[in-house]
Amino acid sequence: MNNDSKQRSAALGIVAAVREIKAAILRTRYMAARLANAEMLKLYFGTGAYVSVNSRKGKWGTGAIAEISSRLQQELPGLKGFSESSIKRMRRFFEVWCPEAIRQSVIDELATDSSLPMANRPSAMGDLSGNAVLMVADSEFRPSTMGEMSEADFACFCAVPFTQHTVLFEKCKQPEEMWYYIRRAATEFWSVTALKTHIRAGDYRRRGKLPNNFALTIPAPELAVRAARMFSDEVFLEGINVGEDEGDVDERLLEHEIVANIRKFMMSLGPDFCFMGEQFRVIVQDEEQFIDLLFYNRALKCLIALELKGGKFKPAYLGQLNFYLSALDDKVKRPDENASIGIVLCREANRGFVEMAIRDMTKPMGVAVFRSDKRVPRAYRQLEPMLKGLTEIMEDRS
Repeated sequence: MNNDSKQRSAALGIVAAVREIKAAILRTRYMAARLANAEMLKLYFGTGAYVSVNSRKGKWGTGAIAEISSRLQQELPGLKGFSESSIKRMRRFFEVWCPEAIRQSVIDELATDSSLPMANRPSAMGDLSGNAVLMVADSEFRPSTMGEMSEADFACFCAVPFTQHTVLFEKCKQPEEMWYYIRRAATEFWSVTALKTHIRAGDYRRRGKLPNNFALTIPAPELAVRAARMFSDEVFLEGINVGEDEGDVDERLLEHEIVANIRKFMMSLGPDFCFMGEQFRVIVQDEEQFIDLLFYNRALKCLIALELKGGKFKPAYLGQLNFYLSALDDKVKRPDENASIGIVLCREANRGFVEMAIRDMTKPMGVAVFRSDKRVPRAYRQLEPMLKGLTEIMEDRS
């Protein structure tokens, strides 16, 4: 082996070493962060139990939590996360995941636990003292509203930061709904903003509600069910301007807005989506066809064609989409990929009407509607860039 070959080999070895060590560092950081998060949740859970027992049934008077917070700040300068409101959220965290009967069993267990020194046992009045906070955290830290829980669900619970848990018990009404978002937040690494977006979009209520013909057009039943669960019947366009409150939307403007905010849009679609392009060109018999938005879904292993329509759903849209899917399957789809899926995204749709129109289509497709929290009337639309610039100037000066 000559010197050049040795140098190239050494260089490749260094690159490989850096890659492997970097991956190990990132894995370790990730695991450390998860473990640290679980320990913090245990602390907050135990603190919440302690405060719940004493403030709900004990001898604490009005203003006790504020006084505790103030004294903690004095004794631990720089302490964060233990303001009065935060301690109350810890109490709520414990009470949400431990119903009344279970809360009483926690108190009773600690009261009769012979391993605790007498000074650390709760009295008949419900006082917890000494190490009781940590005892509750160590022995009872396991959400109880769902009964028996899998280890996978418990791991998801421990992976979600306390701030996200706070959002969940403030915004969600049922344990099943909270668990839906806990699982997705943990596996998809949602930020607080992402979690709030999905809750506003109503994912729990809408996921799997898309009117579609997947069961009739996708040969593999398991894949058809997975595809049906993947989509919602309504897509929330977070922060995306869809034009006027009344009438049809300018489709090209809508497309540009979505592409400009593609990360938010993909977040609203769900996990495993990869953006492949806008006005995606497919040539059929020397004629160009353009698909509004094209995605690839890693879980379904197929192309997802999205056609944007600014008004009310029309059956003719399905015929156009059916042709696009045929073109994609023939010209773009790879041999190891599944048949392409099409979604018509429009402003308004009658579900029964859609189901009748879609059932005899030969390609897998569905119809969803969009909504947005940001609508700018046509008369003011041209002023939007100027207003945005003015806002940025004011923020810089503040």
